Amino acid sequence: MGFATVAGHKYLNLETFKKNGAGVKTPVWFAADPSSSLDSSDAKLYVYTIGVSGKVKRIRNNPRVKIAPCDMRGKVLGEWVDARAEIVTGKEDARGVQLLNNKYFPWKQLLDFFAKFRKREHTVFVLRLA
Repeated sequence: MGFATVAGHKYLNLETFKKNGAGVKTPVWFAADPSSSLDSSDAKLYVYTIGVSGKVKRIRNNPRVKIAPCDMRGKVLGEWVDARAEIVTGKEDARGVQLLNNKYFPWKQLLDFFAKFRKREHTVFVLRLA
């Protein structure tokens, strides 16, 4: 099945885990890497967030996550899939940002514009099947 459950959706419900094991669910934008099929074991999804968010801190402590397609409010619309998250930099960060910019044009560019005034850094992480 892989990540095929998220095909055609705009949002993922991303569940990250605190040190005590409690899950925290957050709807996020994502973009699939088109170089591999979503139902293959090589599929990758990119997620963008501000650099100091809680989900980034939780991923640094525990890369295990669960994802499911959802609406913008986080209502789950499909099956949960186990995955692992890895914070990326350099070329892979740029690749993720490019894919997200293409998928969420022009909204992502507007958010990026206003983020410049707040001097917030961003973080991109890639999701792979667990």
